[in-house]
Amino acid sequence: MTMDLAGRELKFSVSPISTYATGHAVCSLGDTVIMANASVGTEVREGTDFFPLTVDYEENMYAAGKIKGSRFIKREGRPSENSILVSRVIDRPIRPMFNKHSRNEIQLICTALSADMEVDPSTTAVNAASMALVLSGAPFEGPIGAVRVGYLNDKLIINPTYKECAEGKLNLVVAGTIDAITMVEAAANEVPEKIILEAFQLAHDWIKKICQFQLDFAKQFDIKPVEMIIQEPREEVVKAVADFVTDKMLDGIKGVTKMGVKERLHEVEDALLEKYAKEIEEEKFTKAELKEELNSKLEKRMRKNILEKEIRIDGRKLDEIRPLNIIPDVLPRTHGSCIFQRGETTALSITTLGGPGDAQIIDTMDSDETKRYMHHYHFPPYATGDIKMLKGPNRREIGHGDLAERALIPMLPDQKDFPYTIWVVSEILRCNGSSSMASVCGSTCSLMCAGVPLKKPVAGIAMGLVSTEDGQKYKILTDIQGMEDFAGDMDFKSAGTKDGITALQMDIKVKGLKMELLETALERAKNARIKIIDKILEVIPKPKAALSKYAPSILDLKIDPAMIRIVIGKGGETIQKITEEFGVEVDIEDEGLVIVTAKDQASGAKAIEFIKNLTRIPEPGEIYEGKVTRIMDFGAFVEILPGKEGLVHISELDNKRTNKVEDVVKLGDMVRVKLLEIDSQGRLNLSRRALLGPAPAGAGKSAPYAGKPDQHSAHTASSHVPKTVVTKDPKEEPGYSEKKDDKQPGEHVKGTHSVRKV
Repeated sequence: MTMDLAGRELKFSVSPISTYATGHAVCSLGDTVIMANASVGTEVREGTDFFPLTVDYEENMYAAGKIKGSRFIKREGRPSENSILVSRVIDRPIRPMFNKHSRNEIQLICTALSADMEVDPSTTAVNAASMALVLSGAPFEGPIGAVRVGYLNDKLIINPTYKECAEGKLNLVVAGTIDAITMVEAAANEVPEKIILEAFQLAHDWIKKICQFQLDFAKQFDIKPVEMIIQEPREEVVKAVADFVTDKMLDGIKGVTKMGVKERLHEVEDALLEKYAKEIEEEKFTKAELKEELNSKLEKRMRKNILEKEIRIDGRKLDEIRPLNIIPDVLPRTHGSCIFQRGETTALSITTLGGPGDAQIIDTMDSDETKRYMHHYHFPPYATGDIKMLKGPNRREIGHGDLAERALIPMLPDQKDFPYTIWVVSEILRCNGSSSMASVCGSTCSLMCAGVPLKKPVAGIAMGLVSTEDGQKYKILTDIQGMEDFAGDMDFKSAGTKDGITALQMDIKVKGLKMELLETALERAKNARIKIIDKILEVIPKPKAALSKYAPSILDLKIDPAMIRIVIGKGGETIQKITEEFGVEVDIEDEGLVIVTAKDQASGAKAIEFIKNLTRIPEPGEIYEGKVTRIMDFGAFVEILPGKEGLVHISELDNKRTNKVEDVVKLGDMVRVKLLEIDSQGRLNLSRRALLGPAPAGAGKSAPYAGKPDQHSAHTASSHVPKTVVTKDPKEEPGYSEKKDDKQPGEHVKGTHSVRKV
């Protein structure tokens, strides 16, 4: 079956590609083909106390007709960050569609078989995953559909191409059911809230069509329902906790600090366990069961207090932001650093600047590109007071880092104005809710401390929701803390400037959100962002005027593109020499922009001067200070610029008679010379005599040399790479005479030489 999706054919099929998975579907959008396999287990692993859903997206290079990897390893390795981010996009709208007490293991694998390289395949993967789950017979409360929305030339576009996303101001992914939106992920360039809401509505109109299309496709199959194992709390446990724990006790579990709330909770837990110590000993109850039910009861009480009394666990108003604290320049040697605190949540953001060569090369199925701005988010176990093994970045850390990265990218200076590679790391020191948005705010502060000329400061805030089961009554919470996140129905992260949104991410636990609710949430998020930005500007009014003395120095020089080969040299010989001699990195762009990254200004300036001279074309009449590189009977060769040498004939060495070249100059001497001419073969004729003035009275005079220019010039001006100059023995020249007595004053032996390029 097929349907039209904004000008492209969307198609579902189950053959000829098929597998043994419980549910299987192939979804095609144009030439992009995604295979989704949903495998549903029938048993529960011992000790499982959560819904064991795993989602993986596999991007294969063959899908795009690419062969990548090293010369020795071609097999696909660990998943790329992009595939992890797509896996999260698939997972987040699907997870709320299952009973959270389900214990059957479900594995969902989406594999890219073909990619058209025009439209991002992630939304097609979401649709394929939904179709596979519908066909599996699992109690999936879908289907769900997903579309991407762009905004270019003041027009919203469904299924924008990569090019349209890059040139436009919005790259938005929306997923949802027939009834409501369930997930949002966006990168934007100061898009107003009004346009975002219009994009939501347009996306949901198409999502309804995709969901209905899935239902129509499923009708042709005899789908056998899979019985799920649900582990609801035992009735006797629920009753035991209800009999002991009162509303007054639950209302007493409150406080401004996370640890304060935990202490009060532990007091109630201890009393509960003491009350039923005998039953625990007799194994009627377990400690874990009683604690879990107590937490569930506390969450319900929190929700009721918010819905009916607008009372939050820390006493704040619904739209109140926790206290803000900003501490700039906390680390002495980093290029920029700042601590951003919102309530207890604390992010230490560190900025490191590097040269263009430090940019990250992204090599995925979809694209090959270079990133000059990278944001990494670290969430160590001590941030929540836990003890865990460190295993490298997990999916959550990668996702939060990507969100903060997207939020800042539109406000970074243009590369031509600020050619540095920028790396920000957010170390989460303490977390009591919304550390990802603290990372956004901390990154802004850290970048400004580093002297990065941001166009505008960016801030982020997380909005929460508590609603009734029918969704008719709800309360929106500004700046949710940890317990409100766990107990609430929504985590809606909004980042941007005072003028518009730069990044969005929404996760929900209910079946969907109505449009009017999203409108209110966006408006309150904007008000909160503005307050945070005002606080940032109060502490850090503008980016520092100067970079840290420990930051690298970057200088640039524009040369003729035809000169690029000169700077690189044969086999990279010249550019390697520059790198080693001056301790710099050199990057050259196709249009002739040479960028030098140095540890300090002085070494960078020396390298730039060297490259200037290397690409400089000598002009007759110019004066140079050069080094004597070779001495011959008929004159001295002087290197006036890197790789450019000319001949100072013996007659042009001094303003008096010169019998021997070594009487005036020696090998390695630095001498001032004037370029007299560039002969017909491009060779340089130099003079030292022209800079000395008239000869002293009584001194022997040196007559001008009357020979042909090609008999003594020594270098090709149009060639700027090092040369090996081969001179012929004067004895081989016609008319050579060894009768020294025949020489007249001012006359010298004639000689010729040839030039051979290396």
